[in-house]
Amino acid sequence: MTEHAIPLADAYRGGMRQLAAGVCLITVNHQGQPGGMIATAVTSLSAEPPTLLVCINRNASMFAMLIESGQFSVNVLAADALALVEMFSSSARRHERFNSGQWHTGANGAPLCADSLVTFECRLAQTVDWQTHAIFLGEVTEVRHPRSNVAPLVYYDREFHQLVDIVR
Repeated sequence: MTEHAIPLADAYRGGMRQLAAGVCLITVNHQGQPGGMIATAVTSLSAEPPTLLVCINRNASMFAMLIESGQFSVNVLAADALALVEMFSSSARRHERFNSGQWHTGANGAPLCADSLVTFECRLAQTVDWQTHAIFLGEVTEVRHPRSNVAPLVYYDREFHQLVDIVR
């Protein structure tokens, strides 16, 4: 507990709101069915071999798809991607997700967002179970830079921002 007697879990959540994070769209193709979800728990793990770490809640509709397909892509979103974020964050809009925007199919079969800053195609190398989530280690097999000259979308204090507008 903190000095103000706030329960640790609440203090943790409040503290994590102060950690700005890039916004990614994780995509997968499982048996011809595309899937996607928004994630901020994505980070570089290793350069040799190039590996990303992605944390996903077990309750996410994409969880089983990702495990069973063994492949996924991480699309790092630009500041102008709020419409995609809204669509991929709503389970009610699941059937609409890949009907708008421009999509390509990656070498691993996953949908690639043509408007992303960078896209990493990954082979699932390992899964580590941890409580309500799993940590997916994705060995990067392809990297594409469709729009590396635009501002990234950042999640900070429960809101989405352009990188420049969170500097206070």
